[in-house]
Amino acid sequence: MAVRSAVINVMAAAARKAGRGLVRDFGEVENLQVSQKGPSDFVSTADLKAEKTLRAELEKARPGYGFLMEESAETIGDGRHRWIVDPLDGTLNFLHGIPHFCISVALEREGEIVAGVVYEPLRDEEYWAEKGSGAFVSDRRIRVSGRRDLGQSVIATGLPFRGKEAHPGYMRTLQAVMAETAGVRRFGAAALDLAYVAAGRFDGFWEFGLKPWDMAAGLLLVKEAGGYCSEPDGSGHDMLKSGNVLAANDHLHLPLGRLMRQALK
Repeated sequence: MAVRSAVINVMAAAARKAGRGLVRDFGEVENLQVSQKGPSDFVSTADLKAEKTLRAELEKARPGYGFLMEESAETIGDGRHRWIVDPLDGTLNFLHGIPHFCISVALEREGEIVAGVVYEPLRDEEYWAEKGSGAFVSDRRIRVSGRRDLGQSVIATGLPFRGKEAHPGYMRTLQAVMAETAGVRRFGAAALDLAYVAAGRFDGFWEFGLKPWDMAAGLLLVKEAGGYCSEPDGSGHDMLKSGNVLAANDHLHLPLGRLMRQALK
């Protein structure tokens, strides 16, 4: 049985408490008050309530830590520790009654992600990882898939929408991956896509223009499950700063990277 550290217990408890509110609100999704933030980018009362719950629970357990959260300004804290939180990844799915969304919580220590939790409240699935300790769903150890053949692989992505740039470049990468794989999926929640790569459900995932809270916990999950994460173009940039990521199992990361680089030339 997996042994959870105190910090994982704190993160998981906060995510579960916020998740209960999301499940209730999802049941009444048509009655939610929704305000528009920008083109195809929305914030609901559910987002804000979940973020308030997560902040209160995490701050109570670790009062000196900073925060980087999707819906509010950054809090510096002690300068060494920072929570990176997405209270509702897959907001558009949520608002349309599509049952595919999650909560993502990561802990950054001195610039390095050391713990992560991705919680899918409708399925009550809790993905978690700590640096050097492996990745788990609930108490079961998970590993990336063992597929070696791109032609048998299923790869996830996130397509740009209205108000986003670089549509032509993205379409080139999509065309390249579609031509070499068994299928491409676009589910609309990057944190869950990365968790599914860690669990071996997807063989890989790529996306451009993400925010740190979209992928901080997911990147750690993939790495601790035996996968690899990098910039799609092969550069050594910090993915949390660039927002671009290619994640895959150890057999497919290099061939997917070659497809990306050729498409992005």
